[in-house]
Amino acid sequence: MTSLTKTRVLGGSLAVTIPIELVRKEGLKEDELVEIEVKKAKKDYFGALKGIGSYKREEDRMKDRE
Repeated sequence: MTSLTKTRVLGGSLAVTIPIELVRKEGLKEDELVEIEVKKAKKDYFGALKGIGSYKREEDRMKDRE
């Protein structure tokens, strides 16, 4: 199961919390040894330009210079 979580500063280290859904699914208990794989999440820019308007092709500005 994949989950996203934020890092937090804990003393001089970074810590992450494991979501309760993952804890329950895997049956995790306190003081158990777990294996994790760390990957930086890719940002999703879908909808970032919402409201910018549609592209309208204007007359070629160089025509008036001929």
